[in-house]
Amino acid sequence: MQGCQFFKVFDEHQLEYVLLAYGESDDVYMIGKIASFQIQNLLIAYKERFDKDNFIKNLLLDNLLLVDIYNRAKKLHIEADVRRAVYIIETNREKDGNELERVRSLFGGKSKDFVTAVDEKNIIVVKELAENEGYEDLAKTAEVIWNLFTSDLTGQEHIAYGTIVGEIKEVSRSYKEARMALDVGKIFFEEKDIIAYSQLGIGRLIYQLPIPLCKMFIKEIFDGKSPDEFDEETLTTINKFFENSLNVSETSRQLYIHRNTLVYRLDKLQKSTGLDLRVFEDAITFKIALMVVKYMKYMETLDY
Repeated sequence: MQGCQFFKVFDEHQLEYVLLAYGESDDVYMIGKIASFQIQNLLIAYKERFDKDNFIKNLLLDNLLLVDIYNRAKKLHIEADVRRAVYIIETNREKDGNELERVRSLFGGKSKDFVTAVDEKNIIVVKELAENEGYEDLAKTAEVIWNLFTSDLTGQEHIAYGTIVGEIKEVSRSYKEARMALDVGKIFFEEKDIIAYSQLGIGRLIYQLPIPLCKMFIKEIFDGKSPDEFDEETLTTINKFFENSLNVSETSRQLYIHRNTLVYRLDKLQKSTGLDLRVFEDAITFKIALMVVKYMKYMETLDY
């Protein structure tokens, strides 16, 4: 083949110029034409993916006006009134760097789901749900995502997801819920690698308390002391008592101690704190205090 072939792309809609080899053979012309159409299709697909990815990022971060959300969604052929939920996958992405593509490969066959990243640590999945899909299906999907990383878990991986929303303008809310679930899960649900916003319970309320108010609460309840200053035996007794719904007999059985020994420990705790864990109101106060202390300690780690 004489000479060289090349074409210049002015934009994704215009691939007009194909310079043929000397002799202007029909075969060379056709090859150039086919190649130009292939490049055009690739450019269109890439730009559409880039535009959608950019739109989803701005949507999650609340960087769009309401009117812009619907206008851009329509232009990008993204349905506005469908049910969606947001997942956040926190991974050790510095390990091999291909976690984002691994998650994308899981959802890649369904273009209505979006996989992106707004920072270097977290992968975001905006999942579309059918009318008959609910929170059980969200939990199953979270398990599937988790299984992607079972071969190389480092202990730093967590998955959190928000509630189901019905409109595209509410997607950012589900994202914020997932972010809160990620943090609250680390504080109060250390044993869970997957956590849903709907499972946070009272931890969600404590997480939103200002630290000065938390310190005031602990000071009022324990006269300046901290409930985590108790010895290991006392803390084990307290936690087991809560696990068994304040049942003295079952708690003593599981601790392999006599019932009277447990009663003695509870009496001793009452003298030092003024709270009787056998009384429901006192037990609730003590439980909340333990959670508040956990929250304050977590916030201290973020300060450093």
